[in-house]
Amino acid sequence: MSTYKLYYFNNRDRGEICRLIFAAAGQKYEDIRYEDDEWLLHKAEMPLGEMPVLEFNAGRNYFEQAKVDAVVDTIEDLITKLIPVFDEQDDDKREELKFDNHLPWADLYFYNFLETILGINENCLDNYPSLKQNREEVEKQPKIAEYLKNRPKTSI
Repeated sequence: MSTYKLYYFNNRDRGEICRLIFAAAGQKYEDIRYEDDEWLLHKAEMPLGEMPVLEFNAGRNYFEQAKVDAVVDTIEDLITKLIPVFDEQDDDKREELKFDNHLPWADLYFYNFLETILGINENCLDNYPSLKQNREEVEKQPKIAEYLKNRPKTSI
């Protein structure tokens, strides 16, 4: 049986996308959260001294992790390019983002990004109805709704 451990700070930030993906997949995992004052005690245990870290079957493959990090960093660089795509009004074009009638992880990633922005300015989506709708669609997914209801409350 596969086992997963996610190491990150006790906040949402960059670790939350992993938690949302696990929730959407219905996958159990160990959510290991460090408080800021604990981090220095564990930093040397982490690849490149950074988090988040996903441990799979009690092992870390540093090369694979580096490849995954490169992909995620590229996506993060493109987040500003994604906003117009999510704001697309043409349903046919918007549907191209979906695959196999499942929730794309890009929607989860964008949801997580927006959650932080909404914490700064709760009205930032007022002029973007399709982004609001996208957020609502993510929140009403049963596994995501359950996760959001039960996750620890953090500032970021």
